[in-house]
Amino acid sequence: MMWLWAALAVGVALLVTRVRRFFVGSGPNPFTNDTRRPLEPLVTDRETRKKVLKQAFSAGRVPEHLDAVVIGSGIGGLATAAILSKAGKRVLVLEQHSKAGGCCHTFGHKGLEFDTGIHYVGQLKEGSFNRFLLDQITDGQLDWAPLDSAFDVVVLEGPNGRKEFPMYSGEKAYVQGLKEKFPDEEAAIDKYMKMVKEVARGSSHMILLKILPLPVVKLLDKLGVLAFFSPFLRAATQSLAEVLNQLPASQELKAVLSYIYPTYGVPPKNSSFSMHALLVYHYLRGAFYPRGGSSEIAFHLIPVIQKAGGAVLARAAVESVLLDSAGRACGVSVRKGHELVNVYSPIVISGAGLFNTYEHLLPKKARSLPGVQTQLGMVQHGLSVLSIFVCLRGSKSDLGLEAKNYFVYFDTDLDKAMESYLSLPREKAVAHIPFLFITSASAKDPTWKDRFPDRSTLIIMLPARYEWFEEWKDEPQGKRGHGYDLMKDSFVEAPLSILMKLFPQLDGKVDCVSVGSPLSNQFFLGSPRGEAYGADHDLSRLQPRVLAAMRTQSPIPNLYLTGQDVFICGFFGALFGAIMCSSTILQRNVYKDLLQLWSQSSAGLSKKVK
Repeated sequence: MMWLWAALAVGVALLVTRVRRFFVGSGPNPFTNDTRRPLEPLVTDRETRKKVLKQAFSAGRVPEHLDAVVIGSGIGGLATAAILSKAGKRVLVLEQHSKAGGCCHTFGHKGLEFDTGIHYVGQLKEGSFNRFLLDQITDGQLDWAPLDSAFDVVVLEGPNGRKEFPMYSGEKAYVQGLKEKFPDEEAAIDKYMKMVKEVARGSSHMILLKILPLPVVKLLDKLGVLAFFSPFLRAATQSLAEVLNQLPASQELKAVLSYIYPTYGVPPKNSSFSMHALLVYHYLRGAFYPRGGSSEIAFHLIPVIQKAGGAVLARAAVESVLLDSAGRACGVSVRKGHELVNVYSPIVISGAGLFNTYEHLLPKKARSLPGVQTQLGMVQHGLSVLSIFVCLRGSKSDLGLEAKNYFVYFDTDLDKAMESYLSLPREKAVAHIPFLFITSASAKDPTWKDRFPDRSTLIIMLPARYEWFEEWKDEPQGKRGHGYDLMKDSFVEAPLSILMKLFPQLDGKVDCVSVGSPLSNQFFLGSPRGEAYGADHDLSRLQPRVLAAMRTQSPIPNLYLTGQDVFICGFFGALFGAIMCSSTILQRNVYKDLLQLWSQSSAGLSKKVK
């Protein structure tokens, strides 16, 4: 037993040192002042927006005396850059696509606008901490519109007809809505909601795992201490299906309680209950959408970076991370036409994801480092999606569209339906689609009617395997040939048929339809295999030892990671990954700084009201 006490003593010493450094802090505080200012009018002029979102890379546009360079302009990369900028750092963000934003960018098609990743976000009511966080990194210029209540509608399409289950905003309404649909299963619903809240409220334990020294985490995990004290970490190792099977619930109720799993990409049998509980809890108080569209996120983050002397440059494909003679990151190499431009910086931050960073951007010698290989061995690629973009004639009111999303399922056994679909060859899979996610930016955005009068859009999303499209991966984007187009189009007929059953008023109103495959995600979003949520968020990913190992400080000195791969998936998962990354670089608890400013601001507002 002596070895155990000795290990604990060393662990406690390391813990005290690490925690003191993290909570006391030594770097500049990015949140000393409340920087919110009155909301300015929405900017719709294309040229003005282009100057912000489409500033193309050139050596002459690289700021001098950089403090950091960020690879990727998704919310993880932009938020990290904005926080560092507010701490006085000069940061350059490089984006391989023609416009900044990553999954927050929008694209034009047939005179209309479509999202690529942000369809709705929770916990953004006025006065909330998350709203305050986004206000601080955008100087209060990012506005949010609430979705309807119900914000989600679960549709079960079966042999006996269709059943709809609305998910209402607010815990009381949410629970009451479920009980009205399942009056004989109230006990199961109450028990489920109790577990969801208990688990979700312990999500801060994820952060604690990333602060503690790894040897301490491994020891505590081995002794069973983590699971004993933390409901979140205990539930992280339990599947959603396993937890639901413990309830006195019907198969139909289990299906409805599981409905939100496409938002993290793993069906019930393989998904962690902790991941599921986080998402359910995230939307309990309703859902929100950016006024002006999801490109507003990048449009208002970039000026914060520029104000500190930094820049966000597009068409900047990073070829590799540069390492000095001691193996430390010292910059990046960017492809500009047929030439490579080296950009030097004392800190390199990658928001491109684990697989892109470690397998493609690191020099070969660095890829084989034990720390790199260990992290890669803990994760796998997530599932990809296929997106159907629908252009419609008519306004929101003309077409009867509402600010809500639809999750359409064709079998109450969600696992069986997904497994069957993914096991089939692509030619047969099209007849066995397990679910559809249907959403409309034109219905959710109050500014749409002024920007695109008498026009509307819908997006239908469904799961897809990268392997079904892989034979065309080396063909140039937009020139993959007739066979590729036929393959994409084969997935359109069934979803459109379901769409017309749900919304018969849309018949004859469709102007055109286009399809984005996993290869589209790979090209435009930089997803290695077209995955929607980076590294797979399955049960193995949520194991405490894996959560602890995915840290913002990579095994390469001066190379840091940000975004959803170092925290958890989704918009706020990537955003909190940025907070963790900024905290590590600045050597201070940025979350605590923000919390303190929020408390001061709330207290000041309370005094004014009195």
